[in-house]
Amino acid sequence: MPPAVSAAGGKSDPGDAYMLADILRTDGHRFRPLSPVSDDIRALRVLVRGRDDLVAQRIALANQLRSLLDGFWPGANAIFAAIDSPIALAFVSRYPTPDSAARLGEKRLASFLVQNSYSGRKSAAQLLGRLRSAPTGHAQKSEVVATGELVQALATVLEQVVRQIAKLSKRIEHDVAQLADGRIIMSFPRAGRICAAQILVELGDVRQRYLSEDHLAAEAGVCPVTHASGKSRGVVFRWACNHRLRRAIVCFADNSRHSSPWAADIYTRARGRGFTHQHATRILARAWIRVLWRAWQNYAEYNPEIHVGALKLAA
Repeated sequence: MPPAVSAAGGKSDPGDAYMLADILRTDGHRFRPLSPVSDDIRALRVLVRGRDDLVAQRIALANQLRSLLDGFWPGANAIFAAIDSPIALAFVSRYPTPDSAARLGEKRLASFLVQNSYSGRKSAAQLLGRLRSAPTGHAQKSEVVATGELVQALATVLEQVVRQIAKLSKRIEHDVAQLADGRIIMSFPRAGRICAAQILVELGDVRQRYLSEDHLAAEAGVCPVTHASGKSRGVVFRWACNHRLRRAIVCFADNSRHSSPWAADIYTRARGRGFTHQHATRILARAWIRVLWRAWQNYAEYNPEIHVGALKLAA
């Protein structure tokens, strides 16, 4: 019996491979051959996906460092807004334990801020107040030195990751602006360059890949799936999709509502119907895909003066 045909309904990779090969043998004429994207898109995809992976590592390392500091020195977490910011990493590298910062005064902290090009709006006195008013850690004295060494190690690794992310971001921002399709996506409200690059590398530059806006919306995971059998009908969340494309499209949609009155109106009306923020942004993303797909197919940048929905709202 073929591995894909079983009364038990078991699932395996050989069974899936057999089924796909059999479908291609019998119904291959129903499928369109895939066309590869250009070399420029491939190169940009490597950079974008590599950066996304580094961002995930940065978040994991920052959470680990934050959790470690909360246990024995909460003040180091409280003094600056983000533990993975350059100034915060420089601080915990220089002062990895409460004892190392015991003699830290306002003048010494001010000198440290100048040396590390701190550009925040808080004065040395305010930052020192945050440090001193934070709760006391619960670590035993015997653990403090060892924990401080681990803090320095994590800060060093995290600092390198942050630096490489910034380096890749500059390269991506430059490269996406050189591509015609990149400029199309960047023309949308609050698309930015990084988000535009994330959308572009998943969208590609082969127009025939997506037959309609509905096809693209399904691939991006911003429209639900309908299950119907007899009199039974249900609409559920779409799990099977390009998850990277969904994250990029939804991120753009969320940003766009702060600049586009049309996008803000769709989001506000969705929230008014009782939808959560995440659901409302997916609804907005679905609306933007109609506009994005048309602009992409026409090789044209976004123009609010011909956007029918935006014009109706402004009228």
